[in-house]
Amino acid sequence: MAKRGKKYIEARKNIEVAKRYPAQEAVALVVGAARAKFDETVDAAIRLGVNPAHADQMVRGSVVLPNGLGKSVRVLVFAKGEKEKEALEAGADVVGSDDIVEKIKGGWLDFDRVIATPDMMGSVGKLGKILGPRGLMPNPKVGTVTFDVGKAVLELKAGKVEFRVEKAGIVHCPIGKTSFGAEKLTENFLALLEMVVKLKPASSKGIYIRSLSLSTVMGPGVKVDPLGLRGI
Repeated sequence: MAKRGKKYIEARKNIEVAKRYPAQEAVALVVGAARAKFDETVDAAIRLGVNPAHADQMVRGSVVLPNGLGKSVRVLVFAKGEKEKEALEAGADVVGSDDIVEKIKGGWLDFDRVIATPDMMGSVGKLGKILGPRGLMPNPKVGTVTFDVGKAVLELKAGKVEFRVEKAGIVHCPIGKTSFGAEKLTENFLALLEMVVKLKPASSKGIYIRSLSLSTVMGPGVKVDPLGLRGI
């Protein structure tokens, strides 16, 4: 077993490992346990009662967090003509078409999120082996393949996050920075959870939300009581 550092051990003193806390109390404990010298990201882990091996039980989506993520996002948009202008006016950092495709093939990756109009997907599809493994490939299911590029850019800049259930049936997603404070982080967490619940597959039987936990990048995890969130 890996040896824990003094800061980690100190951070765990106020957290009962087996206890499941109400959401806001759990968030407050996570924020209070932060010991890093930088503004840590807070992550949510949601274990679902689904089998991702079955296509009809894949949970994937996106949500605009009400308080954002606390970081700037460089948005690349593949578009032409009027849609190119629309993207720039909405605040896209880079807009282009086939010229950008070639630039990426050459190794350029100075962007965080990618949006494409449907007519550009023939060209963008050539970048699947580059963008796919990095989680950057545009996808209509999460709103990044659309003709409404202005809205898509504004949402990404405002703190829209994507999530996808992993092979183990767990959704991992950031919900903000410790500097946000417990109230804003709780709002973000509940917004994420509400969207995950909305996307429950019809074929999923039994308990859907199996367990919930929150943690900072370098801090201990805090379990959240799912029973206290039934109102969502």
